[in-house]
Order: sequence, then structure tokens, then C-alpha cells
Amino acid sequence: MAATATNRRVILKEYVEGYPREEHMELLLPGAEVPLRLAGDDPPGSVLVRNLCLSCDPYMRLKMSRPLRASYAAAFVPGSVITGYGVARVLDSSDPRLSPGDLVWGITGWEDYSVVKPPATAFLSKISHHAGEDAVPLSYYTGVLGMPGLTAYVGFHEICAPKAGETVFVSAASGAVGQLVGQFARLAGCRVVGSAGSAEKVELLKTKFGFHDAFNYKEEPDLAAALARRFPEGIDIYFENVGGAMLDAVLLNMRAHGRIAVCGLISQYNLKAGEWDAVRNLSAVIGKRLRVEGFLEPDHKHLYPKYEAWVLPYVRDGTIAYVEDVAEGLESAPKALVGLFHGRNVGKQLVRVANDE
Repeated sequence: MAATATNRRVILKEYVEGYPREEHMELLLPGAEVPLRLAGDDPPGSVLVRNLCLSCDPYMRLKMSRPLRASYAAAFVPGSVITGYGVARVLDSSDPRLSPGDLVWGITGWEDYSVVKPPATAFLSKISHHAGEDAVPLSYYTGVLGMPGLTAYVGFHEICAPKAGETVFVSAASGAVGQLVGQFARLAGCRVVGSAGSAEKVELLKTKFGFHDAFNYKEEPDLAAALARRFPEGIDIYFENVGGAMLDAVLLNMRAHGRIAVCGLISQYNLKAGEWDAVRNLSAVIGKRLRVEGFLEPDHKHLYPKYEAWVLPYVRDGTIAYVEDVAEGLESAPKALVGLFHGRNVGKQLVRVANDE
């Protein structure tokens, strides 16, 4: 292994209002070479990694705004490296769980090389299924075998507790989480319908992911009526990724004792303070005795071994399909992240920084 290397970095230049643009971020080209070993002042438990794949996720938009109120996602600091989920190879480690050569997934930096320090090292998980005839692509650990996969599993199976024969609606259904929820619902014996923002994505939901029905929400002027046509007897489970007008329409179409897992509210992330959509049909929560629960994947990290053991056979034999949208090179990361909020991606958006060596 070379003793030093150059390190490119993607930083947030300034806080964002409205939709993020590529100019809100900057790729800093390498300056002096950096050592490929931990420094003496790195705290015990630190890990030096070579980043291979980076994940673009909707929650990252929340971290690009000036911190105005308490949030589960601490804001990025302008001038500093953007962080997010990724897949990496360990080059040096003082964490007893990890050794040089190990492959890991978890929180890392948008750069070629990162020093992950405690407490962030707690979010690094060793990858065991990357070699042999049963190997799966490393990039899957940014998606189906990573944070989005566990998110889909927790929200659908642990919070919504599906029963065979129930009806399920998934918004933003072609995204990294939504495409999995729909397939989990089908495997559970439920009838599942999804919404997406283009004809291409709607077709993907029905032909690739096995949704029983799907529709383009941009072509439905009356969302409540669109849902009523597809769920004449109501919705038992709603996996919420969108919020706003979609949530309002769903509330009118829920069945008594229905469950709503609130994973994300992407329609609201790019609105300025004071522009957030009001939810007008909350009385349905009382009248229909609905359970509405928000959740965060890190709170359920202990369930990952259970989830991985359950999902891996389905991934390997093709029962669960997974679609990725791969941008090549660290320099493409800002464009890929911005595109996520305009629906340009088809499937899980990720950035390949380097091939595994």
C-alpha cells in the first residue's frame, strides 16, 4: 500500500434555501498528499477508509439548511466535507472491531479517503457477503443491504405489522426505500399500490417490482379520488415518504385501525420556512383510530442481523429485485444529489468513487 495519496473532497459551500443546486457544493481538488495511516492525534477507535461508493439520500437535504430548530440530522458545516452513508475499505484502524482490508458500510465522508472517528465509528458495520459464489454487489450496502433496506423493513414489518390480505400504499415507490417496501408487502400477501413521478417509474413498479398497481401522481389532479379508485375499501397500511397533499389524500382513504409509518416528507424538504404544506385531514386520525408513527433507522440498528439474514436469500435468488442509478466519479456527486430532489434518478441513487482493489 502506498504511504500517501491525494484526497479530493466535496464540501458544502453555503446553507441552502429552496432546492439545492450544484453550486451550493464544491469539489476541492487535491493539495498536498495525505498519509494513508492514522495520525497520532486521532482518537482511539478511529478508522481510516478508502471510500468506494457513496449514497445519495433525501435526509441529506435537511442537513444542508441553516439549523433553525432541533433536528435528528445535525446540519453540515459550510466549508466542511459532506458526510453520508457509503461503502469503504479499511486501510488503518484503532477500532478493535475492524482491521485493515475489511469492507464496511456506514457513515463516511464525500471524499476519496476518510478518517472516521468515534462516535461515528459506531455506524460502521463490517461486510461479510462480498466474496464467493453467493457474493452480492458491494453497492447494495448503500441500499437493499444498508440503511434503506433496514428502513423499509422496520417501517413495514415492525411498525405496520402487516397481515395477509391487507391493502398497502407506498408513495415515492420507485426510490431506494419504496421499491423494497412494495416487494416486502407482496411477499407478506398484501395488495400493494405505489405512486411515482413518471410513466417510466410507474411501469417499473408494475413490471420489475411486482406492485399490483401504480400511478403517476403528476397526472392525477385529485389525489384523493385517484386513491379511492384504487382502494375502494380503503388503505390498511401507508408507507409515507412524501407528506403534504399526498398525506392529506391518504388520510381520507385510510381504513379504521390503519397504520401509517412516517419515513420521510420529501415534498416539504425544499420549501422555505413558512411555506410548508398544512395537513387538513388530521381528524381522520381520531375518527378512524389510526396509528401514525415516525421512526429513524439508527434507533433500530440492533435489528440489522435479523433483517440481513431474512433478505439475503431473496436478493440472491432474485425474488427481490433492486434497481440502482449509478453516477461515476466523486466529481459527479453534487449533480447526483441535486437530481434526487427533481426525480431524475430511477432506483437507488449512488456515486461510485472507486472500484474495489
